[in-house]
Amino acid sequence: MATKKYSSYAQINNELEILKLEKEIHYRKIINSVQKTKDSFAPKNIVTDLISSSNSMLTGPYGVVLKMATPFILNKAIPFFKKWVSKKKRGN
Repeated sequence: MATKKYSSYAQINNELEILKLEKEIHYRKIINSVQKTKDSFAPKNIVTDLISSSNSMLTGPYGVVLKMATPFILNKAIPFFKKWVSKKKRGN
C-alpha cells in the first residue's frame, strides 16, 4: 500500500473514520458468518440439509435404482429392527 500524504488534520480524521467504518463492516461480516455457521449446525437445519441432499441424490442417475430399492430395504429392515429391539427388552 502506498503511503498517503495529507495536507490537513481534517483529511486524516476523514480517512480514520472511513477505516473505522470498514473495520466495523468486516467485524459484522465475521459475526454474521459465525452465526450462520452456528445455525447450520442446529438439528432442524441438519435434517433439512440431509433431506435436500437425499432429494438431489434421488434425481441423479442412480435415483431410479434408489427409488426402487428403498421400499424393499425398508420392508426388510423394519421387521429386523423390531425383532432386535424386542430381544433387547427381554434381555436376550
